[in-house]
Amino acid sequence: MEFLTVNELSILRWVHILAMVYWLGGEWGVFQTSYHVTNPALSLEERRRHMETAYRIDILARTGIVLLLPLGLHMGKIYGFVPWLEGSGIWWMWLFFAVWLAITWTAFIKRETDIGITVTRAEELLRYPLIAALFVSAFMAFGGSGPIASGEGNDWYPAKMALYAFALCIGLFLRLVMRRWTERFRILAMGPDAAQEAALAREIGMARLAAYIYWITIASVCFLGAVKPF
Repeated sequence: MEFLTVNELSILRWVHILAMVYWLGGEWGVFQTSYHVTNPALSLEERRRHMETAYRIDILARTGIVLLLPLGLHMGKIYGFVPWLEGSGIWWMWLFFAVWLAITWTAFIKRETDIGITVTRAEELLRYPLIAALFVSAFMAFGGSGPIASGEGNDWYPAKMALYAFALCIGLFLRLVMRRWTERFRILAMGPDAAQEAALAREIGMARLAAYIYWITIASVCFLGAVKPF
């Protein structure tokens, strides 16, 4: 126990790096697999196998992105940026994100069912107030007020928070595309459908453009956390 107490920040930083690696690497794996998922030259069964691979890769990225926020807030508490997490606040914060992670894994495990689609939509809805809260907290911190206590030399922390919120926005769109994969492949399983194929091609084209912006954003979050430039 003493080891954990003495090395609390270092351990959190280590897990934070692992979460970031799984987030970035997982998104790259899904991006590459999507070429086969949306390739009409392949059989439907082959495309479904690639979709299954994409989901199995994506759950690691989803786990990483969920864990990054509580890890960042916990480290922020140690740095003195998040004073409201002192005392029992830190435990309530981790409980909230444990529930979020459970919802994320439930959506993955039940992804081929109506329940899974419903849970996925619920997880998406959870992100809207969270994104808004992150943006508001970050911009209030730049103004010297709000729940985040930063200042000259520490503005990298709310800037990182705002970029993370922006990444969640992009992630919402990418999650929507993957959820539609499941819905569209249910229709395609009943027979060829040119409208569904066209919709797949259109959506994946937009998703790939979003993915490039996603990677730049993730890299920027990494830079701010590692360099702390301002």
